[in-house]
Amino acid sequence: MAKLGFLGLGIMGYPMARHLLDAGHDVALWSYSASKATELAAGRANARACATPREVAENADCIFLIVGDTAMSETVVFGPGGLLEGAKPGTVIVDASTVAPAYSRSASERCKAKGVEFLDAPCTGSKPGAEGGTLTFMIGGDQGVFEAVKPYFEPMGKQLYYCGGPGLGMNAKLTQNLILSNLLQAFNEGMVLATKAGVDPDLMVDILSNSAARSGLISFKAPYVFRRDFSTNFSVKWMHKDIGLMLDSAKDIGVPLPLTALTHQMFQAAISQGSGDEDICSTIKVLEGIAGVEVKSKTTA
Repeated sequence: MAKLGFLGLGIMGYPMARHLLDAGHDVALWSYSASKATELAAGRANARACATPREVAENADCIFLIVGDTAMSETVVFGPGGLLEGAKPGTVIVDASTVAPAYSRSASERCKAKGVEFLDAPCTGSKPGAEGGTLTFMIGGDQGVFEAVKPYFEPMGKQLYYCGGPGLGMNAKLTQNLILSNLLQAFNEGMVLATKAGVDPDLMVDILSNSAARSGLISFKAPYVFRRDFSTNFSVKWMHKDIGLMLDSAKDIGVPLPLTALTHQMFQAAISQGSGDEDICSTIKVLEGIAGVEVKSKTTA
């Protein structure tokens, strides 16, 4: 079994790290909330709760991290007490966070200068995918390095896409989230319009499911909206962050994203109304408030 590391034990990271432990790997753990690492390591001979990212690197040959944003990744990898301070030449760092593609390219170069390999490997599947070990990963970096560590991904995910050189995994993830967030905004607008006009929401979703507008996102999120359950699978604030990364990346390469810019503002409105920590489907409340209507199922009301 491999000597692995895992940093970031939030909604996604905790179950991902648990799958690695359940697969029998030795895993050095660290989180901003130290109690999470201690809790996950309790009673496991193959788990070690570490005080710093550096300590994780000193006890691992391949290290996964999933943290909130670019600044957090920069800190845990390159900051004082960070991974690079403890990483041996040949160590592989796999960043499963959703961060700026430009940062991923820079991180790869800086790590390579120290004899350390870096892969960007953002994932999608939200909380259910992390808990079920069915995440989809999009990988950027050296293909040979990816192939060498590919078995370590497998307890956490079922779909692994190699996308090309450094940063391209991140570009693929941002594209996926771009389409997802805009689909969600279209769903919000359509369902508020239909409900305000008097169409039954359950009927409307059934129509959508049997039309060219059929969407896995709608099928998954609609029941949560209808029963007014906005518990977090993927929070508004983190998707808002991701949309900002999309817009920054597009600006860097000269691509206009007019629809995405509007969706960014609607997510900001949701945050301003206090929904930042709720699930992304709670963004419908912004339009509901404007229209004076609530989209919910008559059968679960």
